[in-house]
Amino acid sequence: MAVNRQNLTPDDIENKEYIVDRKDKLIEECEELWKQMEKCQQEIALAGGERLNHSDAQLTLLMMRVKSLTAECNQWLERTPDIIPLNPESLVVLGKDELQKLDHNLEILLSTIQSKNQKLKEDLTREQEWLNEQEHLVTSLSKKCKERKNQVIPFSEQRTFFEMNTKMTKIQSQREKLLNSLGEFLDKHFPPPEENGNKRKRECKPTAQLKTLREILEVLINSLLRSPYNPYVKIDDSYWPPYIELLLRNGIALRHQDDPNQIRLEAFHQ
Repeated sequence: MAVNRQNLTPDDIENKEYIVDRKDKLIEECEELWKQMEKCQQEIALAGGERLNHSDAQLTLLMMRVKSLTAECNQWLERTPDIIPLNPESLVVLGKDELQKLDHNLEILLSTIQSKNQKLKEDLTREQEWLNEQEHLVTSLSKKCKERKNQVIPFSEQRTFFEMNTKMTKIQSQREKLLNSLGEFLDKHFPPPEENGNKRKRECKPTAQLKTLREILEVLINSLLRSPYNPYVKIDDSYWPPYIELLLRNGIALRHQDDPNQIRLEAFHQ
């Protein structure tokens, strides 16, 4: 606040003297630090002119303090301080300014605290909901656990073995039924080549005993199940060519890529 410097009161003169004294003290501190720095430099020069070591933290701090005080002193020298009269009117104005600044800072602080409180309330509500869900889940799991304990049936190895044996027997029985049904169908619709007239006998060698279609399928099935890595079967004179062609044309059997005299059953179970 700019004030007219005419007609200074004794209090104003005392304030001016205080500022001058403060300035003199800063100058004296700068001169003292400067003397210390010169003394350090002389000691370095006497030690052989060694360069300043970066690890000398004390000397570095002193130099930084000298620079800071020098800059502050220059600012005080360039600045003409305004003398504030200590009359009641000025004090009231200054008090009002300080109260307004304090009120503004307190409003900002209050707004910040209210925002943080609102966020904390939201977090608390969300955590409370999560806690309720977890408690409900724990209650449900505890209830199910108790129900399971009441429904536990003692494990019996003998009973398990009996059940597995029963299932295996049923599976084998079902397998036998399917094989018998397939055999009856094949025997009915695809009889042995020898029983179908002299024409089929003339198409193969007289000494070759031709396999029925049922036997061919059994050989292919057994080969696929016993050695799935190499399920091919070599065709000889006992395999009647029309049956082989029938299996190949209907996609039941596949011929080897490199050897046409080998066939295998299509893996329908995969």
